[in-house]
Amino acid sequence: MDRNTEIPRLTSASAPWLDDPSARAVCAAIAAGGHEVLYVGGCVRNALLGQPVSDVDIATAATPDQVIALVEAAKLKAVPTGLDHGTVTVVSGGTGFEVTTFRRDVATNGRHATVAFSTDLHDDARRRDFTMNALYADPDGVVVDPLGGLGDLRARRVRFIEDADRRIREDYLRTLRYFRFHAWYGDDDEGLDPDALAAIGSNLSGLETLSAERTGAEVRKLLSAPDPSVAMAGMQQTGVLPVILPGADIKLLLLVIAAEAHLGLLPDALGRLFALGATDAADRLRLSRAEARKLDRIASVVESGMPLLETAYRHGEDVALQSYLFACALSETLPDPTIPPRISAAAGQVFPVSAQDLMPAFTGPALGAELARLEALWIASDFTLTRKELLDL
Repeated sequence: MDRNTEIPRLTSASAPWLDDPSARAVCAAIAAGGHEVLYVGGCVRNALLGQPVSDVDIATAATPDQVIALVEAAKLKAVPTGLDHGTVTVVSGGTGFEVTTFRRDVATNGRHATVAFSTDLHDDARRRDFTMNALYADPDGVVVDPLGGLGDLRARRVRFIEDADRRIREDYLRTLRYFRFHAWYGDDDEGLDPDALAAIGSNLSGLETLSAERTGAEVRKLLSAPDPSVAMAGMQQTGVLPVILPGADIKLLLLVIAAEAHLGLLPDALGRLFALGATDAADRLRLSRAEARKLDRIASVVESGMPLLETAYRHGEDVALQSYLFACALSETLPDPTIPPRISAAAGQVFPVSAQDLMPAFTGPALGAELARLEALWIASDFTLTRKELLDL
């Protein structure tokens, strides 16, 4: 699309960051040197879609050295966070903004790129992954669309820039990003782009070169989407899923997603991951210790057959709810809307009897056994037995 074509203009209603004095100070400092400066990527895309924006990134024709000199002259702090790739983090009003020089790729190896700085916005746009991410806006909110990504965004069509096969071979993580972006921004009724799927299927071996950290970050974001069913089906059909998560299958995951929707629950990425049934998921996705513990707790509860309300009491509401959704998926039944409130209530219960209540009549191992016996009776009563009733027993 010609950059002079009349296209939308963002306003502070759709893009509050346009009026952010901190962001405007960064743009003004760079523009004062006579350099083109634009907002880029997710902040523009999401503002056009009416969705929340987490980060505000800036692109410019100025080199990193010029950016540093200009912002420091404007009394802003410059942190050289990625000079080799043209990125300077500028701190303004206590907020950090990543400012990156227009770039073009010189060489790529499937994971990293060697770049050269450019003053041509088209160079910068063409090295990005999807057309909907190659959208810019000037400091006044006028959208700049060098590659026609606006039409794809409006159609919610996730499309690689130019040649999909080449884009993937530049960075194999783009395969996972494709499915993640479709899950969050794509039109499920239109389905997945055939050219993208063909290119993805031809480059499966490249996925094995990705680090567990990069793969895990993308899979978490994908599984956190409201409904990633179509994207996950595409991953299985193209052969991506068995490469990154051997043993995984989407059948139970799709049923868990349906159960969440039936109850109006927010997505739980780890519960969904458990439903995939992948082998060694914690290691393959480099989960944190807390994430791995939660995954293990869900697995142990499901394998043990522990009653649902006891699970909530012993392991918390979250683990109990995920085990319940998984049980519904296994039985291919929709969940009962009355169950989540009961799970929540059970998770908040406190056993009313303490060791002091049983001493000195019980000591040592006998004390522990009696506490366990009374606790089991209390749980079996749906937590209705009072302290006095338990002590009378």
